[in-house]
Amino acid sequence: MTGPLVSIRSLSVSYRRDTASFSLRNVDLDIAPGERLAIIGESGSGKSTLALAIAGLLPPTATVDGAILWSGQPQLSRGGRDIGFVFQDASASLDPVMAVGRQIAEVARTHLDLSWAQARDRALDLLRRVRLPDPDTALHAYPHQLSGGQRQRVAIATAIAAGPRLLIADEATSALDTIVQADIVALIRQLVAEDAMALLFVSHDIALAAELADRIAVFHGGEMVELGTADAVIQKPRHAYTRKLLDAHIGLDATPMIIATERGHV
Repeated sequence: MTGPLVSIRSLSVSYRRDTASFSLRNVDLDIAPGERLAIIGESGSGKSTLALAIAGLLPPTATVDGAILWSGQPQLSRGGRDIGFVFQDASASLDPVMAVGRQIAEVARTHLDLSWAQARDRALDLLRRVRLPDPDTALHAYPHQLSGGQRQRVAIATAIAAGPRLLIADEATSALDTIVQADIVALIRQLVAEDAMALLFVSHDIALAAELADRIAVFHGGEMVELGTADAVIQKPRHAYTRKLLDAHIGLDATPMIIATERGHV
C-alpha cells in the first residue's frame, strides 16, 4: 500500500513580532499521491501559511514546530522539482523584465538538466498545454503584455515545468473574474489528471474547492476544524464554522445538487 506523499504532524507556525503570534496550531494532515485536497477558510485562518510551510517558503520570521514528511522522510522535497507553487498574484511571481518563455525554460533547465534548446521546446509545449493563445508569440512576450488570466496560465506552466509530484495553488483564482476563474479551475483539473500530480488547492471559495477537490480541510483561527470528502463537507458539515461558510455562499441551495451531478451521483 502506497503511503502519503506529504505527512504533516503536530505542525505549529508562529511569527516573531512584539509577542509570538500563532498562525497554525497542531495541524495533522496527509496528502496522498494524486489526491486533490482543498484548504478553505477566511483570510488569516492559516491556510496560506500551511501551503508555504509545505513548500519550504516560510519567511525567516517564522518559527516552526512539528514535522513535515515527504514520502516518509523529513522534508526532503525539492522546491520547483517536487513541488510546483502557483501564487495568487502572477504579476508578482513573474519576472517583469524576462520573456515568459525564458522564465519557464529556466525552471525546466535547472531541474531537468536540459539544454537551452530542449528547455525552450518544453516551454513552448507547456504554453500550448495551458492553452495560451498563439503560444509561439507568447513565448517571447513579457508579463505586462498579457492579460491577468494569461499571466496566471504562464505561472501554472512555470509551476509544472519540472514535472512536480505536488502542485500547490494558493488563492490562484481569487484575483480573476468569475469566467476566467472557471477556466483556470478546469485547466488545473486537467493538468493534475494528465500528469498524475497531487493538488493542494488553497481558497476562500468553498464552491470552487468542492468542484475541484476530493477532500476539503476547513481552517479557522489557525486550526483545522473539519476534514472530509468534498461531498460530506458540503452536504453534511459538522463544524459551525463550515456551516457559516456555506451559509455565506451565494446560491448555496443549488450547491449540493450541482456538486453531486458533476461527481456523477445524480
